[in-house]
Amino acid sequence: MTIRRPRLILDRRELVIGLAAGTIVPFVSSCAENPSLGRTQMMLVSDAQIQQLSAQAWQDTLRQRRVLRDPPYQRRVDRVGQRIVQSTGMTHLDWEFVVFDSDTVNAFVLPNGKVGFYKGILDIMDNDDHIATVMGHEAGHVAGRHAAERASQQMAANLGLQVISAGLADVQYNRQIAGALGAGVTFGVILPYSRQHEYEADRLGLDYMARAGYSTQEAMDFWIAMSMTHQHRTAEFMSTHPSDESRIAAMRQHIRARGYA
Repeated sequence: MTIRRPRLILDRRELVIGLAAGTIVPFVSSCAENPSLGRTQMMLVSDAQIQQLSAQAWQDTLRQRRVLRDPPYQRRVDRVGQRIVQSTGMTHLDWEFVVFDSDTVNAFVLPNGKVGFYKGILDIMDNDDHIATVMGHEAGHVAGRHAAERASQQMAANLGLQVISAGLADVQYNRQIAGALGAGVTFGVILPYSRQHEYEADRLGLDYMARAGYSTQEAMDFWIAMSMTHQHRTAEFMSTHPSDESRIAAMRQHIRARGYA
């Protein structure tokens, strides 16, 4: 695929200075309105690139992590996942829900609708409402286009846009994008979202689970229980997230504002 690069009347030194100052990014980036978030987002990567890299990351994950072949576990995530997907309206994606055989307390999603739950997090979930809490949160990241936005932010921060004025070949430009996205397993598992993204995913997740008929009060119970575990060890699912107190307070406020209680 040929990528058309914008023509810039700048030398490399000016480009670097401008990127560092944040004055050039608006001219070389595209901003898109996200109706799910009610705000615009800087997007330096296309949907096609995100989808391609997501597919690669998913295949890498399936090869490198052991899938749990336990029907009851799989039925739980499938049952809840399908209801959450219907509530999001994102039925155009090829959603897939997989349980990985690990005691890790974590879950993740890729922008193409591939969702991974670890056995460890399912083992501490008492009911479907708890699964819907996390499933809705992960779907919120997809609706929020958080992976693409985060990758775009990293590209800008790392001066990845130098390649635009360097006249590099398209294949090199694609490699630069792949590097910024953290293509492979790290794209879905390690790439951290910003605190803003986590708050947005929490709000959207509560909306989705409420539409699907799940209890938002159970969501609060789950997050409070998760916060208690942090007194003893850090769950990977929460390791890059806002503080428990701030997060729970924000969710309470959203529940009251929506009238879910």
